[in-house]
Amino acid sequence: MTHTTVRIAMNGVTGRMGHRQHLVRSLLALREQGGIGLGDGTVIMPEPVLVGRSAPRLRALAERYGLREWSTDLDAVLADDSIDVYFDAQITAAREEAVKKAIAAGKHLYVEKPTATGLSGALELARAARDAGVKHGVVQDKLFLPGLRKLRRLAEGGFFGRILSVRGEFGYWVFEGDWQPAQRPSWNYRAEDGGGIAADMFPHWEYVLHELFGPVRSVQAHFTTHIPRRWDESGTPYEVTADDAAYAVFELAGGIVAQINSSWAVRVHREELLEFQVDGTEGSAVAGLRGCRVQHRSATPRPVWDPDIPADGRFREQWQEVPDNDEFGNAFKAQWELFLRHVVRDEPWHWDLAAGARGVQLAGLGLKSSAEGRRLDVPELTL
Repeated sequence: MTHTTVRIAMNGVTGRMGHRQHLVRSLLALREQGGIGLGDGTVIMPEPVLVGRSAPRLRALAERYGLREWSTDLDAVLADDSIDVYFDAQITAAREEAVKKAIAAGKHLYVEKPTATGLSGALELARAARDAGVKHGVVQDKLFLPGLRKLRRLAEGGFFGRILSVRGEFGYWVFEGDWQPAQRPSWNYRAEDGGGIAADMFPHWEYVLHELFGPVRSVQAHFTTHIPRRWDESGTPYEVTADDAAYAVFELAGGIVAQINSSWAVRVHREELLEFQVDGTEGSAVAGLRGCRVQHRSATPRPVWDPDIPADGRFREQWQEVPDNDEFGNAFKAQWELFLRHVVRDEPWHWDLAAGARGVQLAGLGLKSSAEGRRLDVPELTL
């Protein structure tokens, strides 16, 4: 058995996402399972090196998980020739400068989305990584969720026939922070720090729509701030400067129409926090984070509109659950495994910084559409 160690500088792991999903549930979980076996006796073993601004928080994480190395000096870590990969889960406003440093140091890159605060910055990073010859990836975790993997299986198997429309509902009530602590960090609500639901969620919707149904050709969106005043982590009130809800219509290649509502000021009345309904000529499906239900053309009931007569039966009970037929692990962990195989063995990979730039582009066009009150075309990006 041959062990190939991949040393990964992880910047931003003191934050919720970097800590829980990327460190604990991905890289530490891969270590606990004995690494990533390549089938020929070779095992990839990730080795995290924690990076951040707070020495006490980094030290506490390292001690908690038995990790040997941590540092508040990013430049020194990037100058270390033993570091193979740079990972970034910082706040968006801090990402571009750090990723540029990692490219200059010749490190492979794996970064959270959005990759930059604007399209020009996102394209600059993608071009710099390409020209430097480093391998690069952007987190697109929704594609690896069990529910969406089932949805992809249905689409690739021709279940839908001709797809007509996609409707997405995402969101939940994020407490304001005064009488109950907020579930999201306060920087998410400050535009000057790269916050806002456009920057956060539109990159997700871009890659989900692009990969499952087709490229986005146009967008018409309305963004708003429903809750204008919130309280930060110290209990201090602040004025919200970023959008907290988005209502958008996307036209996809082939004429598919997608409608997606995103809100941090909505209460959940559905099976999961995120659901997509796909309707086609041959069948329909509703997929969430984990589950997926279908109704085929041959099993579609014949509803008749009559508000004076109670509905005969519950409509949700007329759908069939899609079986797992596979073992679905953590979505972040699944993509990390593919990226590390790409780094070590150059296995196929297309979730790169160019794909990340498309998400940044869509967020920017959505905001522009909302500000100007009109539909905008989405031009194809070229590096």
